[in-house]
Amino acid sequence: MAKILVTGSSDGVGALAAKALVGRGHSVYLHARNAQRASDARAACPQAQDVLIADLSSIEETKALATQLNGLGPWDAIVHNAGVMRGSKEGTLFAVNTLAPYILTCLVQPPPQRYLFVSSELHTSGDGSAATLGDVDALKGCGYRDSKLHDVMLANYFSRLFRGKGFGTECNSATPGWVPTKLGGSGAPGNINDGVDTYVLLAEGKGAAEGKTATYWHSSRQREPKAEAGDEGRQNLLIESLAKISGVSPPE
Repeated sequence: MAKILVTGSSDGVGALAAKALVGRGHSVYLHARNAQRASDARAACPQAQDVLIADLSSIEETKALATQLNGLGPWDAIVHNAGVMRGSKEGTLFAVNTLAPYILTCLVQPPPQRYLFVSSELHTSGDGSAATLGDVDALKGCGYRDSKLHDVMLANYFSRLFRGKGFGTECNSATPGWVPTKLGGSGAPGNINDGVDTYVLLAEGKGAAEGKTATYWHSSRQREPKAEAGDEGRQNLLIESLAKISGVSPPE
């Protein structure tokens, strides 16, 4: 049995994946941004261990969540699923989709055995230019596609970082596909169960995912992400900018 956190698990693929992981005998913790959504999450998956509440658009609440996670750890897997298509105010999308997974991955200690950074097929049209990645103001105003490219870059960067420090932590990224959720819309053509299966595969780290790190997945199969995602120099630029914005440095 593994101890697993799925962020943004009050609805959508995150909620279904959490329920599937519970059904497979794992100890699963849910996450929601406020008390009402936490109540919804608990109702949808009553067998979960707990529902943690944090608004990931807030740097301080994200840091507080990391502290809470450290008190509950160690963790076997963390699924960075929380995401928004557009923010209610400028900077919200960047904070939730890019900055929050960075902060949590830096601050949760010891590192879990596995991280899954949820991306999107749309990451292939994201802006991965060095000029943008090194520009704090440009990053804060990024779009959804850009943020999903950032998530693949984060998985690859942290995979490299943890390997260099002798940790066995596996960091991978995946897209659930364009599936019918609140985010994807009711007309999305994909099969939501394919996304759920991909989350489960990478959270457990078994089968085709065993021993994999710095890889990108779709429909439980390894795929090639946008080339910029594997560029270490661009990864480093992104990390330097995120450290400046958040005041959180990568683990020493």
